[in-house]
Amino acid sequence: MMSFTLEQLNARLAERAKAAPSESYTAKLLDKGVEKCAQKLGEEAVEAAIAAVTHDRDGLIGEAGDVLYHLLVTLMAAGVELDAVMAELESRTAQSGLAEKAARQEGDL
Repeated sequence: MMSFTLEQLNARLAERAKAAPSESYTAKLLDKGVEKCAQKLGEEAVEAAIAAVTHDRDGLIGEAGDVLYHLLVTLMAAGVELDAVMAELESRTAQSGLAEKAARQEGDL
């Protein structure tokens, strides 16, 4: 089983972000701003969805990697720490997704 984590990827990307845009794709994306980073994230998400619905397992694996990479780059560009996202996810584990959704819908009434 692979033990590579999002935290490790995020740390690697933070290092690459310090390089010159001519030397690092990550730095190049960040140099173009959050709009370009978000655009790339959206493109990769669509490609992942297409791979999923066409039952292209290998394609989905590759595209999922691209989505995670571009999500982390977009978070960096927007000044959002991965720890904040992980804390949000952790807070959602206190109850089932169905119970959480029902509570939100009750609050909307």
